[in-house]
Amino acid sequence: MSDFDLFVVGGGSGGVACARRAASHGARVGLVEESRMGGTCVHRGCIPKKFLVYASHFHHEFEDAAGYGWTVGESSFDWATMVAAKCKELDRLESIYRRLLKESGVTSFDGHGALIDANTVEVDGARHSADTLLVATGGWPFIPDLPGSELAITSNEAFDLPELPERIVIVGGGYIACEFACIFNGLGVEVVQLYRSDMILRGFDMDVREICCEEMRKTGVDVRLNENAVKLEKSSNGIVVTTSQGNRLEVDQVMFATGRAPNTAGIGIEEVGVELNHKGAVNVDSGSCSNVANIYAVGDCTDRVNLTPVAIHEGRCLAETLYNNNPQIPDHRNIPTAVFTQPEIGTVGMSEEDARTHCAAVDIYKTRFRPLKHTLTGRDETVFMKLVVDRSNDRVVGCHMIGSGAGEMSQLLGVAIKAGATKAQFDETVAVHPTSAEELVTMYEPVTEHDPGVME
Repeated sequence: MSDFDLFVVGGGSGGVACARRAASHGARVGLVEESRMGGTCVHRGCIPKKFLVYASHFHHEFEDAAGYGWTVGESSFDWATMVAAKCKELDRLESIYRRLLKESGVTSFDGHGALIDANTVEVDGARHSADTLLVATGGWPFIPDLPGSELAITSNEAFDLPELPERIVIVGGGYIACEFACIFNGLGVEVVQLYRSDMILRGFDMDVREICCEEMRKTGVDVRLNENAVKLEKSSNGIVVTTSQGNRLEVDQVMFATGRAPNTAGIGIEEVGVELNHKGAVNVDSGSCSNVANIYAVGDCTDRVNLTPVAIHEGRCLAETLYNNNPQIPDHRNIPTAVFTQPEIGTVGMSEEDARTHCAAVDIYKTRFRPLKHTLTGRDETVFMKLVVDRSNDRVVGCHMIGSGAGEMSQLLGVAIKAGATKAQFDETVAVHPTSAEELVTMYEPVTEHDPGVME
């Protein structure tokens, strides 16, 4: 008899969700984590990043207060205080993860887990057998191979820098690069963002990409498109970055946010016959099963949709399927997503570009305006909202927003779009006034093709 019904390698969001759900259905579950319980989200991603986002907002809030009659005295930011508060909260969260695993009946192991065969995991010399194995080892930041790259940091290290830099170059154009560019900018750092392509946020709706870039530049982020880092050198005053355009930038810190790779090296997964793709991700079917019948994988190590709630969803679906006689296939359609730039992005469903390839015809509704708050602050910041509608059935197949609260709104819009709401139903919904969100139900006329929208 095996030691466990299920053994999970990885104590991040997906692994913990699957382990706890499986144990709740009576399975004997073991789980190993070599770092800290909670994984990327808790310790190197979503949670600490959102704390820094909050911290960076205060700079703008202090400025905006004057428009409403407030006199704000001299203010300053202490990086060490912020880091200490963040670390204390993450310690608390990890203790909760450990407690929940224990209360669920999961046997947890601290150490490096590696697959020995299709039914055995070795943890620091001790071997544990299981009928089913789950790989949930997440992802890891990728640093390109260029001269001096060892001088740079990634998002992993950004949360615990010994001091806040005065000048930073951030290389990359994805959501992590853009979020950290806005964070450091809001904390008073001089930020240059280099991106090798012609527009940031590849994969998002083009209107969102262009407007976000414009708004970031307004706040002071020096976004440089079609320019990349080609060499890093140590200097007496920091690091000199040579770019593909021949520019030399001397800064205190360089951060690469150039993508994340599946964290599958060194865990014996290929040795036991599990197929990986060219990125090192575990190839899985719709039910998260690898080519080895009893070895499954969820989360970022599969490189499907690399988001914490998706990993949790995949893990819970797998536990329901294997241990509750309730087969469930993860649904990766219409996933609401937030990008915590300043202003932030909220999006769900298809971009206009995707919709035009999947639908015979689409109608586009969009608006761009100054939010009520900034009519008194004078801040040059806009809100953008866009609905993508399948003309054949009037269904709203995409919604994209830029502005304060966009992330919160995208969660509820995700419910509506998941339920198949039509544009007529949006129109029939009474607006909440005065809010930015009311624009979502008061855009009655579609724009003409390629119309950039009207600034109200």
